[in-house]
Amino acid sequence: MAHKVDEHVGKRIRQRRWLIGMTQQKLAEMVGIKFQQIQKYETGANRVSASRLWDIGEAMGVNVGFFFEGLDGAQSGSAASRFISGDLLEDKEAMDLVRCYYAIPQNQRRRLFELARVLSDVA
Repeated sequence: MAHKVDEHVGKRIRQRRWLIGMTQQKLAEMVGIKFQQIQKYETGANRVSASRLWDIGEAMGVNVGFFFEGLDGAQSGSAASRFISGDLLEDKEAMDLVRCYYAIPQNQRRRLFELARVLSDVA
């Protein structure tokens, strides 16, 4: 039976990988392992060693602390990680929306954000 911390870290690996549009195969190649091992990490079936987690973080552009954000008592490093619950991150449509949002250039993204704010006030 997987430990809840291993499952959480695996979910955070999968979420980050998906947000940046990286395949399991690409991540595995970047850290020097087989994609099946990434699958096992993401499900929590296998624990990720500290050095491997460091390599995964480097490959995905986040620090190691990112993988622990959202655990009971863990400090969240960003406003987004404090706001978004684990349930929302499991929603493929919501994740797709977030990924699309961050693909928009920053000046246009700001205007889209303001539009969304106005629309949500109306609803």
